[in-house]
This record gives sequence, structure tokens and C-alpha cells, in this order.
Amino acid sequence: MRFRDREEEDLQINLTPLIDVVFLLLIFFMVSTTFSKESQLRIKLPEASSRTEAVREPGVIEVLISAQGLISVKGPGDEQARRLLSNRPAELRRALKQAGGGETDRVVVIRADRKTPHEAVIRALDAARRQGYTHITFATQQSLEAGPP
Repeated sequence: MRFRDREEEDLQINLTPLIDVVFLLLIFFMVSTTFSKESQLRIKLPEASSRTEAVREPGVIEVLISAQGLISVKGPGDEQARRLLSNRPAELRRALKQAGGGETDRVVVIRADRKTPHEAVIRALDAARRQGYTHITFATQQSLEAGPP
């Protein structure tokens, strides 16, 4: 007697529902994620006990230095500071010249984070001096310990 062999069915995994679920999750995360573009450096200014109010002059050039030593330059007409690709003195001088439009009578304000390496601050100060700027100042914030004068 001859027995009939059962034909075995090929087992297949249907991937279509899995792909649909993955695409739905991808779309959900793309829609619900907020994209924030950080164009400014986060700087915590050092504290000083002197009480001077910062005056925003229209011709001020700001040099922003982060705690890691990253440098950005903001000219008088700029909406946001432009971050430099490298911290070489030549590139910093070029950025200062471009921000100042060739005028050396503008005020340069150096805004350095309190944990910025001293070398980065001196490099910015030297680049501004070599570019011909003579009015250079540093930004600080009012100390909480220093009460009224």
C-alpha cells in the first residue's frame, strides 16, 4: 500500500504589516519631534561687582566665545552670530574685518563664558588689536554678592 505524502506548505512570513507599522512609527516620530537649531553659543558670563549698564550701540561688534573655546562673530547689522569654522587667528581677523566693514573705530565686545580657556580670550583680544580696533571691552554680569554700591 502506498501512502500519500502530505504536501508541506511553504511557510512565509508576511512582512507587509510589519513594514506598515515601521513607516507609521517613522512618520509619528518625524511629526512629533521638535527640531531646534542652535545658532548661538550658550555663554554664562563672569560676574563683576562694578555696576555699569551695558549700552547697545549700533556699531558694536560682538565676539562670543563658548566654554569649549568656540568663537562666533556678530557684526552691527547681523541678526545672528556666525560661528567660525576654526579658531585660527587669521580666520578670526578676517571675520572681524568682514563684520566691521573695514572701519576700525567700532567697539568690540568680547563675551566669553566664565569657563572659557584664557588662551581663547587672549587670541580674540589679540586678533581685534591686530585688526586695528582700539575700543575693546569685556561683557560681564552683575554679581549677586556685590549688592548696591
